[in-house]
Amino acid sequence: MEGNSAPLPLRAASQVASRLVNPGGRPSEKSLREAVDGKLVLVTGASHGIGRAAAGKLGAAGATVLLVARSGDRLKELEREITQCGGSAHAYVADLSDPESTNALTAEVLERHDQVDVLVNNAGMSIRRSVEFSYERFHDFERTAWVNYLSPVKLVLALLPAMRARGSGHIVNVSTSGVRMPPAPRWSAYMASKSAYDVFIRTVALEAARDGVTVSSIYMPIVRTRMIAPTPEFRYVPSLSAGQAGDLVCKAIVERPGSIGPWWVSAVEAGSAFTRWPWETAMGIWNRVSQDSSNAAHSAGPAKG
Repeated sequence: MEGNSAPLPLRAASQVASRLVNPGGRPSEKSLREAVDGKLVLVTGASHGIGRAAAGKLGAAGATVLLVARSGDRLKELEREITQCGGSAHAYVADLSDPESTNALTAEVLERHDQVDVLVNNAGMSIRRSVEFSYERFHDFERTAWVNYLSPVKLVLALLPAMRARGSGHIVNVSTSGVRMPPAPRWSAYMASKSAYDVFIRTVALEAARDGVTVSSIYMPIVRTRMIAPTPEFRYVPSLSAGQAGDLVCKAIVERPGSIGPWWVSAVEAGSAFTRWPWETAMGIWNRVSQDSSNAAHSAGPAKG
């Protein structure tokens, strides 16, 4: 048998799953190069997962990529890979859960480069823990808020003035489909922080549009990165690879849409107004009958990168 040798039903199921989760639209090499060649693109969470995949694609297309993450060795490795392929990259080690580290990052970037053309706020911290096991763990909420909300806000506040002054710029928010869905148990810290930044950046988009600055929010489905590893249920959920998610980041930079996400997210979001009670009832039942313990609680560090 030529091509895919998997059984037909398996192939059909795979295609259906792909259509469910992948908005598609990988940009052509030509269009990506036209969009980023010679531009300065800052990518947070660039050492792993989506950030690493996107940064590699952007560097190959001619962008000068500013690589931000905690993992210095991983950043240097990616910096070498990009430069060896003829691209340009600069590594910046920063811990976005630390306000002082974020301040130092923005100061150094502006001192060395004056401005950034595209900001990709991708770094994220995931935590799945019931409130029952969070009574003495307020620090989990603080760290999650810094990585997912407050540090991205700091980056926008530092880089947006130059974008508005020159009349061009683009900000990409790598978010999650979950912020547009009804709430699910055990994700209060994560979803609250992601939702806060989502509202912030959509509000900024309204104000900055008149100055030529655009904003794209990508509502990612499940992506196969280290972020999902501690949640066994996600192994059985249709998902994207890090490379496919990186393609969506590139698509956002090329096309500059207001939002990108699976087709069904908007339908669920609209319908949630009418289904809130049954959804919350069902989630409450699931929370009571499913397993949960302090041993199962976990947090995965900056996971998209």
